[in-house]
Amino acid sequence: MTGHGLLFRKLYLLVPLWLFVSCSASDINTPEDKEATLRYLALGDSYTIGESVSASASFPMKLTTKLNEQLDKKTKVDILATTGWRTDNLLNAMEAQALSTDYDIVTLLIGVNNQFQNRPFSQYETEFNTLLEQAIELAKGENNSVFVISIPDYAYTPFSANSDREQISSDIDRYNDYAEETAIASGIRFINITDITRMGLEEPELIASDGLHPSGEAYRRFVERLFPLVRSHLSE
Repeated sequence: MTGHGLLFRKLYLLVPLWLFVSCSASDINTPEDKEATLRYLALGDSYTIGESVSASASFPMKLTTKLNEQLDKKTKVDILATTGWRTDNLLNAMEAQALSTDYDIVTLLIGVNNQFQNRPFSQYETEFNTLLEQAIELAKGENNSVFVISIPDYAYTPFSANSDREQISSDIDRYNDYAEETAIASGIRFINITDITRMGLEEPELIASDGLHPSGEAYRRFVERLFPLVRSHLSE
């Protein structure tokens, strides 16, 4: 099977059960005397659920842990993500879940499967805009409560050894450029973590055991960039 064929299997066959997971801060050893005052919604795909790493090693859970350590508050995180999801899959899931509109923080990381499955880029353009609109609505209508995270570059993994790495990176750049421009135009913070994943071949510890997805260490570095912006926003 080719590298793309294996990637397809990874994106569609591994852990397809994460639909909507609600995690309270107490699930990650937060002191019980903190009152639950923050609500966090993480939207995405395998990069959000933390494919091939433990649940606590995913970036939403690491961010939640750090918030609980640094702020005198208890954070409850809801994760709406599944391996293999494109923008349309996420939109459909959001509609089916009838989510509440009182989240203090919403993160969005989506698009790699649009690229991998060769979906028209125009589909991403249209649906990403809709996702941003809905994310703002879910965040109490406050655009500064939404954080868009760039798409990791899977070209820099052993799994893509037989793929056109240069083309993959070029495609990922196109998606990320559009996401950044659109987010900024909407008053939404954009966090670039793609460069971290592009160190994967030089720093193998950044790649999970499946040879494709980011490791817990990579997600830790994602949170190093994301956390200061979230903390600043919550302090406003």
